[in-house]
Amino acid sequence: MTVAVGLVLAAAPGVGHAAPTEPLELANPLATAQSCEYCHSYGNPPDDFEDPLYAPYFSWRGSMMANAAVDPVFWAGVAIASQDAVDPTETEACIRCHAPRAFLEGRGDAIAQDELLLEDLAGVECEVCHRMVQDVELGDGQYTLDDVVVDGIVPRRGPWTYDGDIPAPPHAVLADEYIGTSEACGTCHDVSTARERVDDEGVGLGVPFNEQRTYSEWAGSAFATPGDDFRSCQDCHMAPVADMAACQDHLMLGHTHPEGGRRHDLVGANRFVLELLADDAVFPDTTLFANSLEVLDAFVQTAATLEVDPPPSVDLGLGLSDLTVTVTNETGHKLPTGYSEGRVMWLEVVASHDGEVLWTSGTWDPDAQSIQDDAQLRAYQGVAEQYATGATLHLLTNDHWLEDTRIPPRGLAPSLETDPVGDRYTLQGDGTWPHFDETTYAFAGRPALAEVDEGTLEVSVRLLYLINTREYIEVLANDNVTNEAGNDVAMRFDTAGGATPLVLAEQTLEIPIEPAAVGTTGTSDGADSTGGPGSTTGDANTSGPMTTAGSSGAADVGETGGETGTGGPTQDDDGGDGCSCRTGAPQAAWWMVVLLGVARRRRR
Repeated sequence: MTVAVGLVLAAAPGVGHAAPTEPLELANPLATAQSCEYCHSYGNPPDDFEDPLYAPYFSWRGSMMANAAVDPVFWAGVAIASQDAVDPTETEACIRCHAPRAFLEGRGDAIAQDELLLEDLAGVECEVCHRMVQDVELGDGQYTLDDVVVDGIVPRRGPWTYDGDIPAPPHAVLADEYIGTSEACGTCHDVSTARERVDDEGVGLGVPFNEQRTYSEWAGSAFATPGDDFRSCQDCHMAPVADMAACQDHLMLGHTHPEGGRRHDLVGANRFVLELLADDAVFPDTTLFANSLEVLDAFVQTAATLEVDPPPSVDLGLGLSDLTVTVTNETGHKLPTGYSEGRVMWLEVVASHDGEVLWTSGTWDPDAQSIQDDAQLRAYQGVAEQYATGATLHLLTNDHWLEDTRIPPRGLAPSLETDPVGDRYTLQGDGTWPHFDETTYAFAGRPALAEVDEGTLEVSVRLLYLINTREYIEVLANDNVTNEAGNDVAMRFDTAGGATPLVLAEQTLEIPIEPAAVGTTGTSDGADSTGGPGSTTGDANTSGPMTTAGSSGAADVGETGGETGTGGPTQDDDGGDGCSCRTGAPQAAWWMVVLLGVARRRRR
């Protein structure tokens, strides 16, 4: 194909209608994603051949954004929401964001996938973002799309201009920085419902229920502050690519843009649904789903860092105490964030000697699809309910947060919209929420092992994240009296063997076994093997203890990979470039782990 010179505009024209764009208002319908495929699908150049494909269409096609309208869990949730809605239009916001074409063409009242047209199933497609213009309304899918034709087409908005030796695309292009801002993402990643939020006494707070506040969490954090620490949503979820070609012909001619481009994976952590879709996709392409899964697996390792501070030694007869674990949120929003129904992150601790498991907390049972419910379980989740009835896992009836123990991002300022709920976190001296959580485990003694006086206790700690609990899937199936969407997703869930938790960070270490006179003390008052007096943790349904203010970890968001560290939060050489944190650590001698822990505490 010969590259024609298109019209490049320098300033945004009027959008041609009032904001936000409403159904049947566009005079120029969205071009299909397939119309973009020919030019924007190409292989990586030789220098990047081993990397996951990053051509815009390729990297987008296997993403949750491209598949937002065919997500079976989404449709099961919409069916429940339609039953709970007071006004039938309440589910329209779901379609606005998951199937924009359907909404714009008048099918926003759909509550099932089979009510959409085939072209609707492309989800959040190219022109939704590349025709979006800046508007004053954020959240709830209140997007405004350009509808003014230039040179026979509505210009595609993007970050680039074309001059010098780089030929322009064969269609009108408009350089618009808005597409690269977090505000563009905030269009759909702040969501309110029609219910008034109430406090712990059931008294109305005068604001709509804040179902999710991912954008607001970012906006209130250190990452939104201009300067060296600034990170936009795109900086992490659309990793930069140096010297990227705009299209297939540009690549063949050796033309790459000096400003570089971005991957279009729009990567997140929903591996479970991507795996389901890879097996049964409306637009099947196993290579592109595999591409997205490869990027996702690397990406989730940057979400948190884990630091484990053990006692210098342990007497098995007296028990294991003073095992302190610190989880540091390296993202620009709460960890986890977004839609909270059925989602939980937690710590799993397993202590073994000579191949025998002695103590555990939060272990995952893949057969039962359940988390060990012990007294020391440390979970991070947002649990909402309908205050009057106590009903949970029903999005549109929620009006009260029972708890929100998700870890805040660094520098998050207090706000009713984004504050944690419960007493786990307390404001730091600078008036911001801590972006870490520290908890200490204490396990009761094993008298039968009191004579063991040599060897080591192996301790494994993992930070796990589950995006669809069995309880949530069962609610979607059992409470649905509208259609078969809930039964369908439950069947897929069971066929897949349930969801597998993602490992966000892990660390393994060995603690020397020594008599109590030399080593540590523990508990020996009969507490069971999964907990004991002295534990500072709470169970999964409470907010738990207060985090010690000032006990900070790494300073920045981590999103694009990094090297293996020595266990715990670290910073880059420049003081904390948030897009290359470390997760986990190799096994280390106990004295090395202790010294590192002391050094970190001194730095705090």
